[in-house]
Amino acid sequence: MSKVSTGPAKRRKGFAKPAAPTTLATPAAPAPERGGRAQQKLDTRRRIRDAAWALFTELGYDGTTTKAVAERAEVATGTVFVHARDKADLLMMVMHDRLAATVDAAFEALPRKEPLLPQLLHVFQRLFAMYGEQPLVSQAFVKAFPGASGPNGERMNALTFAFLHRIAALVRDAQARGEVGSDIDPLAAAHNIFALYFAALLSWLSGFVTLSAALDPVLKSALALQHRGLRA
Repeated sequence: MSKVSTGPAKRRKGFAKPAAPTTLATPAAPAPERGGRAQQKLDTRRRIRDAAWALFTELGYDGTTTKAVAERAEVATGTVFVHARDKADLLMMVMHDRLAATVDAAFEALPRKEPLLPQLLHVFQRLFAMYGEQPLVSQAFVKAFPGASGPNGERMNALTFAFLHRIAALVRDAQARGEVGSDIDPLAAAHNIFALYFAALLSWLSGFVTLSAALDPVLKSALALQHRGLRA
């Protein structure tokens, strides 16, 4: 009778080492469930955004509280702070989506065959019309936007940066048509144009002019002067 070894068996050359036994783990959630959670988060965000907009328009920005937004959206107050840092950030959330939609619509309907100045006025007319729909909310936004922080403030800053590049693209197209000097930096020109736009909004916010006058003649005259300086 052969001797039976009680020690660990030696691995035979050429044979793979046996795989370590797998441990049981909680199965990962299936894709539909993950998608469902993501959709639920989007739906909650949409409810909070819509509730904030409704209250801002009904009670004014100063008269609205985050608690009231939570009650209108039918969520816990803490849930509101998952989507916005504070009331100012809620305002950024509301205005971000409205501005993004307005800018997209303005550029989709852009008169491509027109010179640069009419194109710029077309874009800014759309923006001023949006501000005019709820002027008190818009005034609160223009006042709060500079230096906005929080997650929605950061999204607003990113939207503004993207808007600057879309304006720069219009300047670049005007260069290709020979309308703007080839030595002009399109992005620098876009920053100047945006500064004129925001200055016109501040003149309205300060009560110096009406919203319509802030567009024409204030912004229109400033853009015409800037356009003269950009000519080839």
